[in-house]
Amino acid sequence: MKKIIAIVMGGYSSEVNISLKSGNVVFKHLDREKYVPFRVHILKEKWVALDDANNEYSIDKNDFSFLMNGNLIKFDVVFNAIHGNPGENGVLLAYFDLLGIRYTSAPFYQMALTFNKRDTLSVLKQYGIQTAKSVFLNKGDVINVDEIIDKVGLPCFVKPNNAGSSYGISKVYEKSAMLAALEKAYKEDAEILIESFLDGTEVSVGVIQYQNKLKVLPITEIVSENDFFDYEAKYEGKSQEITPARISSSVQERVEEVAKKVYKVLNMRGFSRSEYILVNNEPFFLEMNTVPGMTEESILPQQAAAAGISLKELFDNAIQMALN
Repeated sequence: MKKIIAIVMGGYSSEVNISLKSGNVVFKHLDREKYVPFRVHILKEKWVALDDANNEYSIDKNDFSFLMNGNLIKFDVVFNAIHGNPGENGVLLAYFDLLGIRYTSAPFYQMALTFNKRDTLSVLKQYGIQTAKSVFLNKGDVINVDEIIDKVGLPCFVKPNNAGSSYGISKVYEKSAMLAALEKAYKEDAEILIESFLDGTEVSVGVIQYQNKLKVLPITEIVSENDFFDYEAKYEGKSQEITPARISSSVQERVEEVAKKVYKVLNMRGFSRSEYILVNNEPFFLEMNTVPGMTEESILPQQAAAAGISLKELFDNAIQMALN
């Protein structure tokens, strides 16, 4: 029997369009010999399943099923392609847990934890993982710019704590620019992270479970034309992504060792892509994405290709891991 797959995409965050692109790539590459895939749009205004002709069928939220031509369709597995809320922060996965539906991501708590940059850093620091110096603010907190700068130095980064895709991030060079940067970040989130600038090579590291083993994919070096790896650099071609990264084999081994440790410490499952800065050949952890972009030009698919894994194999593996 072919398994019926829901590829959930869309979401409620500013990353909705990127998610729809990722989801469509998954849909295109899933093995039709083994699976009957449906695109499922999870949007603020509607939850709908689409057939191949783009007809929409309303999803029954009581059991995540839908009726198509008088037939009740229930899903065997959900492929999670929602970046941001509610796919990457665990909310939707807790709902699938309640319904007993399997999915391709880590469990909801791991997703919620890694979506919160501050909480992820606090866990990893306990295990000796290097990170930037940071200050954390909640909306409404008294802001003492001098104190912040004493702690993290200049330049520094101001970023929303819970948003993805580099929205709301600023690099602050001088004290006078701090308040505007905080305001920009608060537009995306009520919690903000301010981090010291790490001067080094930025690398992106994909770690997945592949055929029941933990696998670190070939490492990507990020060279941004912009001042840092911001939205434009990430999605509008203003960066070079070099896979495999131009690092020595000893540094590569060190990065792989740290990346595996981070994945294990956080009790991850499924896909992950983490960003590190190499300072004097030591990886400093920045953040982890648990629903990385899945378009053909996205970093994790590039890494899989460099490892000789096609998109069809990559997506098939994710579903098999969820089923097992």
